Amino acid sequence: MPREIVTLACTECKRRNYTTTKNKQKHPERMELRKYCKWCRKHTLHREVR
Repeated sequence: MPREIVTLACTECKRRNYTTTKNKQKHPERMELRKYCKWCRKHTLHREVR
């Protein structure tokens, strides 16, 4: 199964808030999404961490 679980961390407070899946063979670069951070209490950029 090519889909793998990745963790997303807030770029402002560095907390790991979300997990999602992605196909690492089709998209080897790190994922970036704007998601809500409950510690910052606003929408921030979340990046994939390893």
